[in-house]
Amino acid sequence: MNKMILYKEWLKTRWVLLGIVLVFAAVTFYCFLNLTKVVEIRGGGLLWEAMVEKDALLVDIFRYLPAVAGAFLALAQFVPEVQHKRLKLTLHLPYPQKRMLLVMVAIGLLILTVLYALQAGVSAFLLAQWVPVELVSRVFRTTLVWYLAGWAAYLFTSALCLEPTWKTRVLVLMVASAFLYLLFLSGVPEAYNGFLPWLVAYTLLSGVLLFHGVARFKEGAQD
Repeated sequence: MNKMILYKEWLKTRWVLLGIVLVFAAVTFYCFLNLTKVVEIRGGGLLWEAMVEKDALLVDIFRYLPAVAGAFLALAQFVPEVQHKRLKLTLHLPYPQKRMLLVMVAIGLLILTVLYALQAGVSAFLLAQWVPVELVSRVFRTTLVWYLAGWAAYLFTSALCLEPTWKTRVLVLMVASAFLYLLFLSGVPEAYNGFLPWLVAYTLLSGVLLFHGVARFKEGAQD
């Protein structure tokens, strides 16, 4: 059954996933092409100066990309379930319903995690050619919250898709907007390091909203 679910999710998301991968590759290439030109013209010392004296991260262009990717992947996974009324059929398969939803969400989070890890790994390798490892580490300790925002955007968007009433969708949207605003509130390097574990916990807890929406759907709640 797990293989069937995996294949179903692949059919729904393959084109959106391809688009996301291409966008990530293009943005990463563009970012480091610009940095390469700067190094060639003005030398690597300029990057050091920008990072140490001006708190520049050099990869600011990545800031909202993980969140956008998370939202689009969630839409690709769950809009077809609702739009084509497949959710009712999915919930009646001979498989525990909560486990079914957990597997679907786990697939989405795993895809995003692999994508984020690849971008971070490639970026770290390229940055290490010009600046010390300590500065590279500082950059990616800062960007962890951006990737966490990608997880949050995925979970909240999934919850919005599965929620059967507009009144509750508006409430979920308000909570999602406030939480994502918090994650992007500060641009200071490593500003979130002290309470990042709490943000991870709150992000994962937002997954409860998915089960709440499915439970309301099963109860027949609708506009």
